[in-house]
Amino acid sequence: MTKSRMNPEVDALVDKAKKWNEEFGKMRAIALDCGLTEEVKWGNPCYTFQGSNIVLIHGFKEYCAFLFFKGALLRDADGILIRQSDKVQAGRQVRFTGKEEIVKIEPALKSYIYEAIEVEKAGLKVQIKKTEDYHVPDEFQHKLKEFPLLKTAFEALTPGRQRAYLLFFDAPKQSKTRESRIEKCIPAILNGKGLND
Repeated sequence: MTKSRMNPEVDALVDKAKKWNEEFGKMRAIALDCGLTEEVKWGNPCYTFQGSNIVLIHGFKEYCAFLFFKGALLRDADGILIRQSDKVQAGRQVRFTGKEEIVKIEPALKSYIYEAIEVEKAGLKVQIKKTEDYHVPDEFQHKLKEFPLLKTAFEALTPGRQRAYLLFFDAPKQSKTRESRIEKCIPAILNGKGLND
């Protein structure tokens, strides 16, 4: 594949990434060497193949990463892919704390990118859990039984909004915290709003 052109919008993002400037630059070069199209999505450098997202560069406090959108479908021959949390279904990260780590595994990263491109060409999809497969915390089940209007409103939400609420309600370890979250969200659910609307 031929090297792709740099996007000036990404120049600004790489310059702004003070802590991870060199690392972003190296990851960017790798993605471009693989012939991907450089874009900005969700405020981050994103690399696509024929309009499909392949990999995203993002930085955090402790590390920066390549995020493979369909990383769950990659073979991970080198054992470098990390699932951010048990809630993440498709994406997988390769994390770095320094440029030398990126340089060391550059051939593997390119191999993973080429494999991700083949996944897209083949039209493969990650099997996403359906909303009904998500755990509904007892506290929320009680509320739904107690208030039929809440149940009706919740069922009228899009599946994505339902999943977001279920994940949010189920996350705390303490019942008291789950109850508090549910109480705070009831007005939004009744108004047909999602968690982040």
